[in-house]
Amino acid sequence: MVEWTDFERATIQGIFDKMEYEVVGPAALCRCLVVYPWTQRYFGNFGNLYNAAAILANPLVAKHGTTILHGLDRALKNMDNIKATYAELSVLHSEKLHVDPDNFKLLSDCLTVVIAAKMGADFTPDVQAAFQKFLSVVVSALGRQYH
Repeated sequence: MVEWTDFERATIQGIFDKMEYEVVGPAALCRCLVVYPWTQRYFGNFGNLYNAAAILANPLVAKHGTTILHGLDRALKNMDNIKATYAELSVLHSEKLHVDPDNFKLLSDCLTVVIAAKMGADFTPDVQAAFQKFLSVVVSALGRQYH
């Protein structure tokens, strides 16, 4: 079980309270698909993903990015039991979708970059540490089925 300090809980909650889901989610997923093009293989039914402009303009990518970000709400509401919270999603991504679990880390890194850009100077090292700890626990939970 992960131990959370009051500062970490408040920081993570604060980030999500100010989150523009329809902006940040699509930006993070677009960044992931552009920076790590091999991740596109899981989105073959999303249509044109041939270049950065096409990815940025793709409404299916935007919608899924928002969905992913809203999926983090579940972890936020269940910070003391994130692994159990994501057990079904881990099975889905492992056994049905066959997603490489390393992609969860890549997406979390892209989300961190987008959040840092949005928060600017407020994204201090302490804030980053708390946010990345949260994402690391989520990534671990999503990859649990693979082990």
